[in-house]
Amino acid sequence: SILEFQTGLFHACTVHSIDNELEDKTQIKPIVQTSLGLCSSVYIATSFFAYLLFGEATLADVLANFDSDLRIPFSSVFNDIVRVSYVVHIMLVFPIVFFALRLNLDGLLFPTARHISRDNQRFTIITISLLAVIYLASIFIPSIWDAFQFTGATAAVLIGFIFPAMIILR
Repeated sequence: SILEFQTGLFHACTVHSIDNELEDKTQIKPIVQTSLGLCSSVYIATSFFAYLLFGEATLADVLANFDSDLRIPFSSVFNDIVRVSYVVHIMLVFPIVFFALRLNLDGLLFPTARHISRDNQRFTIITISLLAVIYLASIFIPSIWDAFQFTGATAAVLIGFIFPAMIILR
């Protein structure tokens, strides 16, 4: 589902940031293994309980199932709880993904410049520019599902075909 892909993409984007912050580089393997184990167990539990709740009507994107009446007591309250938990998830993940995005964009645009943490002007310009693009996209894109489909399709092609070829050519 799109949620699984985004979370997987989140882990792929932040591994290098975490690795850069570690004093002992040998710690990265158990950190990644623990993270993948926890995420896999969450995905399996989500799939299992979604199938128990929706049965054969389970959609590929489980969140889309929560737009209808679930035919259970307090269905609308349960739908609202799921929506609020997803909003909290996005609020907690955004700063971490944004940190990696800003760091990678800086490295792409200014490869020979000093680190972004030591240049307040460049840090501010990149941060404000990225936030402006993100906020404008959130205003003008009519449905969050359109954004998810676009980023999912684009990232899947990049991860599956473009990035491996770039690594081999490098």
